[in-house]
Amino acid sequence: MAYTYILECGDGSYYVGSTKNLERRLLQHQSGKGGAKYTRSHSPVKLVYFEEYDSTAEAYRREKELQSWRHTKKKDLIEGRR
Repeated sequence: MAYTYILECGDGSYYVGSTKNLERRLLQHQSGKGGAKYTRSHSPVKLVYFEEYDSTAEAYRREKELQSWRHTKKKDLIEGRR
């Protein structure tokens, strides 16, 4: 399994990523050790959305797609309106 996920940061911004181990990656983001530079400077973070994929390639493609979306479009996805 692989995952594409969205984190909501302390300032209300979203961070989009992908991983093979969602629980471990979320802990990395939350602890500031091994997480992305962006989330370290925009903490705290919480998981607000994720999707499961069969391969890391699929999850990564979706990550890149979601990263190109505006904030409001990501919010609509998170709230089930997409």
